[in-house]
Amino acid sequence: MEPSSGKPAAKILITVLRAAVGWYFLYEGMIKVFSPGWTSFNFLSNTSGSLSGFYHALAANPVVLRIADLLNVWGLVLIGLALFAGLFVRFAAAAGTLLLALYYFAYPPFGASLFGTAEGSMYIVDRNFIQALVLLFFVFGREKGYGLDALSGLAFRKKYLPAGEPSSPQVSGSRREMIRNLATLPFLGALGLGAFRVKERYGVDVLSGATIQINPATLGELHGPLPKGRIKNHAISRLVLGGNLIGGWTHARDLMYVSPLSRAYNTERKVYETLMLAENAGIDTINIGYSSNPLMAKYKKMTGSRIRVISQVAPNMNNGDYFEQISGAIDQGADILQVQGNWCDWLVRDNKVEVIHEMLEKIRGHGITAGLGAHSVEALIRCEQEGLIPDYYMQTMHHDRYWSAHPRENRVVFEVDGQRHPEHGRFHDNMFCLFPEKTVDFVNRTRVPVMGFKVLAAGSIAPEDGFRWAFENGADFICVGMFDFQIVNDVNITVDVLNSLNNRQRQWFA
Repeated sequence: MEPSSGKPAAKILITVLRAAVGWYFLYEGMIKVFSPGWTSFNFLSNTSGSLSGFYHALAANPVVLRIADLLNVWGLVLIGLALFAGLFVRFAAAAGTLLLALYYFAYPPFGASLFGTAEGSMYIVDRNFIQALVLLFFVFGREKGYGLDALSGLAFRKKYLPAGEPSSPQVSGSRREMIRNLATLPFLGALGLGAFRVKERYGVDVLSGATIQINPATLGELHGPLPKGRIKNHAISRLVLGGNLIGGWTHARDLMYVSPLSRAYNTERKVYETLMLAENAGIDTINIGYSSNPLMAKYKKMTGSRIRVISQVAPNMNNGDYFEQISGAIDQGADILQVQGNWCDWLVRDNKVEVIHEMLEKIRGHGITAGLGAHSVEALIRCEQEGLIPDYYMQTMHHDRYWSAHPRENRVVFEVDGQRHPEHGRFHDNMFCLFPEKTVDFVNRTRVPVMGFKVLAAGSIAPEDGFRWAFENGADFICVGMFDFQIVNDVNITVDVLNSLNNRQRQWFA
């Protein structure tokens, strides 16, 4: 651990290593200083591991959280400056090691990693671990005269050495070390100026992925708490997070690149960030396709999240096993099960309503809330006529006053089936509530909760319009697919709409 004082290359390497680590700390601190509204709340409140209670306690108290934020930000800045300039290096390195240890044990890489195989996430040895080892070198290393720390040695010797006594080799070495480290200061200025110019040019700090923003509203801009409703014994937010975007299904009509683009954006890490943001904004429930259950189970396990999961389930008609997905969703921790909308449509269309009946009974037999989804309201009307009343309905609910709406004269019952037809006048994944008036009539006379979905017609209707239309026409909840940068705005729109809802005729059934 003790480099030879006779090897200038080793000394230069140590100087470069110290300066590089210092720049990393300084940069991480400064991007937080210049990020308005930055807080460690999400990081602390979603920690996992045996010490999670400590981190959650920090996040729970606003005063303590503010102190933690200030210590974090300015700790990074001061540690970075000290390491880069070579001032109080051992003290800065010790403080940096402690800070990295706090980061490390917040999300300990002891097995499954929260972010899977994301960069820097390994088993036991991760980025924080390696950086802490580097800092420990400067805490316990024997190399003398780190940077500007050498100034104190020179001042001491000038004051106390007898007049006329020649400087020792150590003094000369310290002087050379000081000069070498003072040379890093212009380099620090050049790096800082370059980062500032990049930010000025592009509006974001493209040098650090953690600072890339899409101008989302911050949690501090929430208009108020998100109201809740109740489905049996579940009190859930009236705005439910849809699972389509997380699962990679965008309903982009004939734009074939949109679904792959969505999947490329919503990496596992981004999905978890989106879920964390949604929960902190007040959305406490997500409705997912069956295939997303493993992802949600992992998220809840790794973060301790209490988000409620509504899992859509479908029968396996190929082998006659109607309950395969029901058992699978229960095993993976789903809280509410719902017969998937397309399958409800198809089973009613093909006169196999008894399958729906058996699935609902199976779900209820496990003591679990049972929902019934549909795209064609005719499917729900037929089930009602057959005496099949679920604990709640999930029905597509949107008006048809948008440019790409399927022409009324071409609308065919049960045609919302995900198929793309070769004829131009047929359904092209561009409308999901084919007969809005019939849907509104059914919703307003039913006496069980209704969750409206596709309320924006897959992005064709503005949220302010679509949310209000659904709630005014009887929806007790709305389920909306959202990217992370849309969540806070959508919560605010929901709060504002519910606070100014004057034309709703149906009583609330949830």
